[in-house]
Amino acid sequence: MENGAVYRPTTEEDPGPARGARSGLAAYCNLGRLPVPQRVLKGLQLLLSLLAFICEEVVSQCTLCGGLYFFEFVSSSAFLLCLLLLIVYLTPVYERVDAGKVKSSDFYITLGIGFVFLIASIIFAATHDHTSAEKAAIVFGFLASFMFLGDFVFMIIEKRRESQMRKPEPDRAEPLTEPLNA
Repeated sequence: MENGAVYRPTTEEDPGPARGARSGLAAYCNLGRLPVPQRVLKGLQLLLSLLAFICEEVVSQCTLCGGLYFFEFVSSSAFLLCLLLLIVYLTPVYERVDAGKVKSSDFYITLGIGFVFLIASIIFAATHDHTSAEKAAIVFGFLASFMFLGDFVFMIIEKRRESQMRKPEPDRAEPLTEPLNA
């Protein structure tokens, strides 16, 4: 028997680029795990914390450097933690770990970063030397902290929405008196 007759009904021709499997880096990324608003917030967190860090690194002199150093630590940590969370969400690593633990970690990390970034931005704003690089870093720091806190609020709303959907029906006080098959 010829191989073509055996495999013809179950195989398909090359689907072409429009229908084929994704290849390269796109095969490993899955954007569907995050809702669109949260994807946007995570992208903005990543971008704004990186911009805050870059603007802070441009500062060449400072008189009260404690606020600058604290802001530097917080902005770089925020960027790296946000990058780590995005890598977990977008790659197959997400399937290898418990999804509940990833979301719980994201919840607390986002709250912590948002709060600490806001404090670092306030301290840096109070101790900066009024250079344009410092002002830009402060603006990006406040914007990034608001994105982190906005993402935290979004996660709270999503948790409440999920708990509303999971609420069981209220138990009836009176027992059923009629038979079910009547």
